[in-house]
Amino acid sequence: MKKILIIEDDSVIAEVQKDYLEASGYAVEIAENGDIGLQRAIAGEIDLILLDLMLPGIDGYEICKQVRQVKPIPILMVSAKKEEIDKIRGLGLGADDFISKPFSVGELVARVKAHLARFERLTSGMNPNVLQPKDELRLNGLLIDKLARKVFAHGSEVTLTTKEYDLLLYMASHPNRVFTKDELFERIWGYDAIGDNATVTVHISKLREKVERTPSKPVMIETIWGVGYRFNV
Repeated sequence: MKKILIIEDDSVIAEVQKDYLEASGYAVEIAENGDIGLQRAIAGEIDLILLDLMLPGIDGYEICKQVRQVKPIPILMVSAKKEEIDKIRGLGLGADDFISKPFSVGELVARVKAHLARFERLTSGMNPNVLQPKDELRLNGLLIDKLARKVFAHGSEVTLTTKEYDLLLYMASHPNRVFTKDELFERIWGYDAIGDNATVTVHISKLREKVERTPSKPVMIETIWGVGYRFNV
């Protein structure tokens, strides 16, 4: 049974989320402050986190940042904050989705199911077998290990979120092709995802920081102004 951690200081909202998720077949745990939530997120066997931003103790942004350093599990931010900058900041720290309050509980459960299913597809079938050439990509100083889902840039391993890895692998698998933001959003986040192509911009920026020698002058991931992005070889 998949286990979901809700980090939410509003007990009414947390209990409603818990009831609906348990009715959908998930095991659910609630943490009502940031310190306990961070501890449970890192130490516990958790499959997905529903994370409020405004919390007693450590806030949701810092929790997301610290969890993302050690775990690739889906993180869905749930917040009353609705400004685009808040969404961009959350996604930039590694959140997989941003849901604004008030929200439909049915929509929340649907997104949870979608993210869990996508994460399971992406991580299934990994094994310790010796790499074969088809299981890796070597381009422009990058080594992408498909079986282990690891990336090495210029000889050093870099830590990517699930979506950052998916985006990099997809573009690197289609070198020299120009993709629009909408194409990349639909491919990586899905046709039924709730969001916009600003998500792509945020993830491209984070990727450049991690894999380009000079992020301010990217060589691999090029912006094609007025169109989208291209991975150069």
